[in-house]
Amino acid sequence: MNDGAIVSIVALVGWLVLALGAYRSHRINASRTVRMALIWLCIFTGIALVFGMVI
Repeated sequence: MNDGAIVSIVALVGWLVLALGAYRSHRINASRTVRMALIWLCIFTGIALVFGMVI
């Protein structure tokens, strides 16, 4: 692993912390979070399946 990869991983972790902090500031409960995550997972899976069939 070179220096550029380490810097990239540290930056991505930093952005993840910022995004999670912003998300938690909206005070959304755990059940709604899981529901939204499952909805987004279904959307991306559906799009991937459609592109998989077309290409």
